[in-house]
Amino acid sequence: MIVENHQIAYRNVASKLYNFLPEEIDIALNDFDEILTGHGYHPTGVIFFSIISDPTAEVMTAQVFLPIVESHFTFPKEEEINFSSYFIVDNLLMTRVTENYEVQSQVKYWELFTYIKEHNMTQKTPVFVQFKKTRSNRTYAEMSLGIL
Repeated sequence: MIVENHQIAYRNVASKLYNFLPEEIDIALNDFDEILTGHGYHPTGVIFFSIISDPTAEVMTAQVFLPIVESHFTFPKEEEINFSSYFIVDNLLMTRVTENYEVQSQVKYWELFTYIKEHNMTQKTPVFVQFKKTRSNRTYAEMSLGIL
């Protein structure tokens, strides 16, 4: 299932670029969370990331994002952390991965690109991945891709 006209929107978002092996994504996500909380910032939303590199590359490049409570942000330049008061990406195609993440995320990734091709659309953003929870506390991932 692919949903059109999805949107990602948050206030006060910190972000950082990471390079890692795909199976080490959790290390990058935890590192970013620890950097922010270690400097006294308070996460207020779900951590998410955009896949910037080719999905078949051995080393993945991703930008990791985390909404925080604070609206003022000061960080040492060498940490290379960015901050946006508002973060919004709209006109997205979105699909969900509910189980077997390692296999299904690859399947869903290519489904998004097949959908774009079949509908004569143009990609305008990298793929975004957000981890969310249902009311019954089951984790799932939303994969989104901006289109023209």
